[in-house]
Amino acid sequence: MSVLIIEAFYGGSHKQLVDLLQEALENCVLYTLPAKKWHWRARTSALYFSQHIPMSKHYRFMPKHKTRHLQKMLSLKGNDTEASTLVLPFQREQGSPENVLKNFDAEARPCDAAQQENLGSSVMQESSLKTYNASNNSSSYHGESERNPRDSLSGGDDQPRPLHIVWPHRWEHDKDPESFFKVLMHLKDLGLNFHVSVLGETFTDVPDIFSESKKALGSSVLHWGYLPSKDDYFHVLCMADVVISTAKHEFFGVAMLEAVYCGCYPLCPKDLVYPEIFPAEYLYSTPEQLSKRLRNFCKRPDIIRKHLYKGEMTAFSWAALHGKFRSLLTTEPREDL
Repeated sequence: MSVLIIEAFYGGSHKQLVDLLQEALENCVLYTLPAKKWHWRARTSALYFSQHIPMSKHYRFMPKHKTRHLQKMLSLKGNDTEASTLVLPFQREQGSPENVLKNFDAEARPCDAAQQENLGSSVMQESSLKTYNASNNSSSYHGESERNPRDSLSGGDDQPRPLHIVWPHRWEHDKDPESFFKVLMHLKDLGLNFHVSVLGETFTDVPDIFSESKKALGSSVLHWGYLPSKDDYFHVLCMADVVISTAKHEFFGVAMLEAVYCGCYPLCPKDLVYPEIFPAEYLYSTPEQLSKRLRNFCKRPDIIRKHLYKGEMTAFSWAALHGKFRSLLTTEPREDL
């Protein structure tokens, strides 16, 4: 039997997980869509894949009783006939589903382990995050490097350094950069000294808040944009003190885990996937709480630099997870799954 892997957002941490699954599974077929416009991927990718993935009895898929339930929910007629027309919320603006699907630029191919890139990272080897290789820092847009991070971050420990804040996320609205920069500007208005590195993946449409904030933050910026070198990316994480998430949408939280492994103190929303990963000490409920924590850190960055992370990291290693994924995807399905 074959395992069918479908990934509608083939980039960043999603791509890295799928690539690792391809390495772990001997017989699989992969269908993907490029990692852009995730909100449209969520709305329309199922329709696209239903029209482009051929039926095969060799795929290991969901149990039949769940397939029948899904067919009933979607008013499908079965494998020998096409699905009935679904009324989608975007059709009034976008026209027919065919017009929407023309914008997808799909990529579909069988799994070929020989063609997979080497995912090993010298920085993360044998670490709890060796599987992820800078998940949110792989972008076609190179951004702007304010200075060589090896030069700007190489001060000795005996030299007083301002708090270094890093934000390593996609430059899109669902990561809520507006809230992040609003907090930073409040710190600046209070006269507090800090440095900031804004890393991460960038797409065609960059929210205006990034250019506006870069200008307003001025000399507080250490780095702005994509780092082509993974070593430089991890170097920035290792030299940063605090890693921030302001996300409104998050499945994995890999960028935060990478930064924590590199020694950063995490501050995350008490929402989404974060409470499953981080102890309560590292969670905040409101932007005001985030601002208060950062104000204290700016005044005493030495406390953060001496802090030892109190959470668990080994549970997220590929060594701990790959067997579970393999078992899940290769064990014969039961009716009660």
